[in-house]
Amino acid sequence: MAERRNCGSTDPKLDFLNYNDLVCEAVGGKVIFATDEWFAPAANLLKTSPPQFVVDAFTNFGKWMDGWETRRKRTPGHDWCIIQLGVPGLIHGLDVDTSFFTGNYAPYISIQATCLDQAPTFVVGGDRTGMAASQQELAAVTTLHSEAWPELLGVSSLKPGYKDVCHNYFTVSFKNRVTHLRVNLYPDGGVSRLRVYGVGVRDWTTVSPDQDLDLMALTNGGVCLSYSDAHFGHPRNIIGPGQAASMADGWETARRLDRPRILRPDQQGILQVPGWEWAVFRLGFPGVISRVELDTSHFKGNAPDSCRLEASSMSPEDEAQALRTEWNSVKWEVLMPPQKLRPHHVHAYTDTELTLKQPVSHIRLIIAPDGGVSRLRLWGRPVLETTAAARRMALLSKL
Repeated sequence: MAERRNCGSTDPKLDFLNYNDLVCEAVGGKVIFATDEWFAPAANLLKTSPPQFVVDAFTNFGKWMDGWETRRKRTPGHDWCIIQLGVPGLIHGLDVDTSFFTGNYAPYISIQATCLDQAPTFVVGGDRTGMAASQQELAAVTTLHSEAWPELLGVSSLKPGYKDVCHNYFTVSFKNRVTHLRVNLYPDGGVSRLRVYGVGVRDWTTVSPDQDLDLMALTNGGVCLSYSDAHFGHPRNIIGPGQAASMADGWETARRLDRPRILRPDQQGILQVPGWEWAVFRLGFPGVISRVELDTSHFKGNAPDSCRLEASSMSPEDEAQALRTEWNSVKWEVLMPPQKLRPHHVHAYTDTELTLKQPVSHIRLIIAPDGGVSRLRLWGRPVLETTAAARRMALLSKL
């Protein structure tokens, strides 16, 4: 069967771009403190939508900007903010986006990180445009001693917000679980978006072996590792929280060019096509899957015709080998045979449709011939045994 090669980043150092954004507003990330938000509030950093620029948009405080922008600093020090991750986890990379900040971007940035046992009780709210931190807010944030947090990213220069250079990518090698970030601008200026790519880390020691969980959920540590095509939407979206807000909040591929001129079904009504699209995910924890939910909501004229699920049990070494061989070294087993799909519909499959009863760690979703999926839920029970994969997950949960 014809398959297209992976359309992700060709730079292996940027493989983290497949991972989840642990800090965006869609997963519950929030700014809990900022020294200054004169031109634009720091909460804009966490928007899921791409930055916008409106030529004639102004506020009472100056030019409206879709990002975080502080006033031109005329006092000692530098500007900074504290961000609470929506999903605590391990961070693998950053995208500091300066889009449209061309003569007013922050020239340097650093980011510190920590893992707090309890979230701070203070949170800034409302429209903070034109505001600076009050003495009360400064006193409250001082108790965090954030100036002493370990560095996630040392002081680094940023490029201006022109289209060809606005994405400032940084690979991170921070080994500890993170709940909060301190973002330092030197000395002032603007940034449009901050993307914090990583893998959620849950404390699996608190989970009962008799508890059914969505083993692939972003919040439980699921992550997309690779895919064939993501022309209109990245497959990592389908493990996100809640229901998809629109087609943009799902995985959608381009139309395959090898579609037959005339489509014909088999006896099950599934169209016979020569190719498919796929996405590979690592579960948050190895487990036995007993129930599947595949949601095509919002995809009314562009849902896939059919899908199937394949599974494997891999050690970290197996996964590394699979990535090197573009997944050709993996022996996949059928978890769910081909199923006809309906547009804009939540499909539920029970253990009667599933063919594997043993623990698995990785999943490959295959859709044919192409189209969009908004969510995929894999319900099951984690297997808390001392397999290689389980030991790795248990270790991460305690970092």
